[in-house]
Amino acid sequence: MLRSFLIYLSKAAWAQRMVTGWKFAWRAASRFVAGETIDDAIRAVRELNAKGINATLDHLGENTSMPDEARKATEDILALLDAIGCCAVRSNVSIKLTQIGLALDPGLCAANAEKIVAKAREQQNYIRIDMEDTPWTDQTIAIFRALRAKGYDNVGLVVQSYLLRTEADVRALLPEGARLRLVKGAYKEPPDLAFPKKADVDANFDLLTKIMIDYARENGAPLVSQDGRIPPIPALGSHDAKRIDFGIQYAQKVGLPKEAIEIQMLYGIRRDLQDQLAKAGYPVRVYIPYGTQWYPYFVRRLAERPANLWFFISNFFRG
Repeated sequence: MLRSFLIYLSKAAWAQRMVTGWKFAWRAASRFVAGETIDDAIRAVRELNAKGINATLDHLGENTSMPDEARKATEDILALLDAIGCCAVRSNVSIKLTQIGLALDPGLCAANAEKIVAKAREQQNYIRIDMEDTPWTDQTIAIFRALRAKGYDNVGLVVQSYLLRTEADVRALLPEGARLRLVKGAYKEPPDLAFPKKADVDANFDLLTKIMIDYARENGAPLVSQDGRIPPIPALGSHDAKRIDFGIQYAQKVGLPKEAIEIQMLYGIRRDLQDQLAKAGYPVRVYIPYGTQWYPYFVRRLAERPANLWFFISNFFRG
């Protein structure tokens, strides 16, 4: 019930106006968001790179309501790619298609996505297309496939273990050359589309992990690139130690090299585990969001774990 309410708040314009007006809200959000500028983002990447950890940068924003907003978001992402190239940091970039126009005009979105992926290819970098809630799943996969069909091999996709459809999607996408980031999912979905029980989401996460690892092992086990920008085929996006341990143990069992599986976590969450895995020789990548549109992302982080919510409440009473 609480999770559903917080997810509702993450999309509520009235709540965003209210919360972003509270001075303490940014203090709490800054645990999970690197800052509001590209300079803030690059600084966070450098701190992680110094510890042997790679990054994915995300210029926050989603569900743009005007074509000019979608074009501006696209220009901001292109500027981010230039900054990564100029600073030579070990980071790639994640994008949300609703931020660059998917809800307005799929054609506009596809054109903006191609501009971003083309710029990334020029910069020898990589773009991960995020997966949003189910109204956009088919169109997201379609745009990913269209980019691949045009010869862009520097683009990957996120898949969500809480969706009933994801096993079929993964089995279809892997042979097409997709490098996949597996997450549990952070949106509220109806029971006819998503597993309602956490145990089922976890079990599906482990099944999908096996499928991805098996495919990687059978198809050359590509490693994370030396510059840290191009990920291997399977990337496990989780802070759940049991899910991570399952993936590591299964990879060891079937003989997949450490460098051929990546563990991905969110900025500000389980830093101890990030450091532990990096020291053990596993490629670790931290997803670093930044920008002024931090509210929806922040509230979804509150919905994921009660500890995050109590962190926010403690900041409220500190004033």
